[in-house]
Amino acid sequence: MATARKGRELFTILETSADTESSSVCDGRDTPPNLSADVKWFEIPDRKPDSDEEEGEVREEEEAVDGEGENGLSAAAAEPADAGSLNIILVTGTSNGLKHDEDTEDCCYSTSTDSDIDFSDLEEEEQRRSCWSLGDDSDEDCTAPDFWREPDQVIAIEPFAAPSGPQHSLGDDADTRDYFRILFPDSLFEHMVEQTNNYALYRQRRSGKADPNWHPTDVREMKAYVGLNILMGVNQLPDPGMYWASDVFIGNAGFKKTMTARRFEKLTQYLHLCDRGSQPVRGERGYDGLYKIRPLLDVLENTIWDAYMPNRCLTVDKCAIVMKGRYAPSHYMPSKPLKKGLNVWMLCDSRSGYCHRAKLHVGKPCEDEEAAVLGYRAVTSLVRGLEGQHHHIFMNSFFSSVPLLQRLLKDGLYACGPAHPGRKGYPEVLKPGNVGKLAQGEFYQCQRGNLIATVTRDVKMVYSLSTNSAPGIVGISPPQRQHEMDLEDDYMESLSFGLPRPLPLLLYQENMRGVDLCDQMRECYQVGRPCKKWWRYFLWFYVNLCIVNAYIILKESRGGSAPAGFNGKQFTHRHFRVRLAQQLIGDYQGARGMERAARKRHADSPIEYGHRLERMSERSRRCRNCTNKGLRHESVFGCKICNVHLCRGGCFSEFHK
Repeated sequence: MATARKGRELFTILETSADTESSSVCDGRDTPPNLSADVKWFEIPDRKPDSDEEEGEVREEEEAVDGEGENGLSAAAAEPADAGSLNIILVTGTSNGLKHDEDTEDCCYSTSTDSDIDFSDLEEEEQRRSCWSLGDDSDEDCTAPDFWREPDQVIAIEPFAAPSGPQHSLGDDADTRDYFRILFPDSLFEHMVEQTNNYALYRQRRSGKADPNWHPTDVREMKAYVGLNILMGVNQLPDPGMYWASDVFIGNAGFKKTMTARRFEKLTQYLHLCDRGSQPVRGERGYDGLYKIRPLLDVLENTIWDAYMPNRCLTVDKCAIVMKGRYAPSHYMPSKPLKKGLNVWMLCDSRSGYCHRAKLHVGKPCEDEEAAVLGYRAVTSLVRGLEGQHHHIFMNSFFSSVPLLQRLLKDGLYACGPAHPGRKGYPEVLKPGNVGKLAQGEFYQCQRGNLIATVTRDVKMVYSLSTNSAPGIVGISPPQRQHEMDLEDDYMESLSFGLPRPLPLLLYQENMRGVDLCDQMRECYQVGRPCKKWWRYFLWFYVNLCIVNAYIILKESRGGSAPAGFNGKQFTHRHFRVRLAQQLIGDYQGARGMERAARKRHADSPIEYGHRLERMSERSRRCRNCTNKGLRHESVFGCKICNVHLCRGGCFSEFHK
């Protein structure tokens, strides 16, 4: 290992050949925290002068550098590396190498008190408080010229000892419905029944006429309705009416047995979660943008948080809910597979994908200068309640910033993730204009206590911040895995696997997958149907999220074993959903059984019971019998007793049979 010192140099270049690398590879027993044992890693030790004479020469050169004022990159750093060696560059920048443009920072990171960004449980006083006034959060000013120092300090990482994992008292005989009830209690079904019946009356009073096709619902029917929506995600058809089609290749006998298509439509029409009559309008006192789903949020946020205690490594990221229709808070994201949707911030377990907390973003899309403020608020809101437990938070560049990592470190939480070099507090010497061109595998680092700033070149330049990784440790990650191929992350797209990279990026690559795992399980089987009401997307999102979380709790509680009565080889996520839907529906038959009994009475002679083909209206409507067959025919005639339009001909008698 050689050390190069030249005039006006600010960097120490450590060259490790293949022989040196193989001899310095660390034992797997001493693997850094949060890093898997299959990652090949090694530590670059601090080089000490061989003699007092050499130490004096080095000191004289450093003093000469200090006297020259601000500097760029060293001449040695610009020299090309040998083909047979691996260059690891560690920054030893002095205070003169750090710059700060106060006017630029003040312009980019000033916040407004009338922000339209809203979170589901963020108090008003916290929204008014500017998160960038670090006088209350940190005693150190990250914009000071002497804030960043050489990466030679020892970091302190407290061990994680908090309780973690599923928290429930269910026995071995518990089934899927019992695990789902932990997160989605029966009291929510009762509330949905009450508000749905109230909303149906509210709509009929406002229109001035009664709905002849509506009668009040109950808890059993509401559970069956939710169960059918779950099954629609497993057995997906393009149109809801196709589940009740008479075609044996399309229609579903279980749906027909549970309830009629008309009853399903009416439940969908009047489904509600709040008291519409007392809803405050915009501008009034007590106005809430999430009023329509507030009763749901108040219950689920507590049950989801209490059912599973967070593990050491957690992931913070955003997911998008696909939405059809026009709604102001929906965001257009041209670079994402989901071009338009509603944003949700999520805190998930890095290993299992369990979602501990989700915050709904109902504000307008923010500009780049507002992203840092929004990311600060989002992360601090998501990790509330974890202070002092020494969790490790992994986040992407949208959230990462020096003030945020300072705040988390003060709260006893460690963090790691890529960062934007233009944000407040990032070291000036590591910004693109001062770093220059790097070869693959080279990296610079600055340090301030536990806070490490790193810049490296992989496929492209990558900048990161961390408080849970020591400087001077590099490693070679294993081949790309399937979950990493599915990550929708700009950082993952900038990595080429098999190259050495610093420890912060290795940790991020290993643990930044929790939200993606949750999304994969949630997106495979959608719950609910597209509609024009925005709040229903959030409703079905939370129902789907409870299903995913309940499956994770069951899998970890039972050690992968299936519930009693399951005869398959492996109890998968799909089996969990089908079994849950079947238990929610139970033996409920609802209006279908009553309708069949009524039809049986007049099957032989419909005319005896007042059923006759006559003109229903001046405007033609779809024939119910043809619709059940998957055909589209319209008619002005029909049966007034059944209140359906039917084609003249065989549809009348065929329908009544």
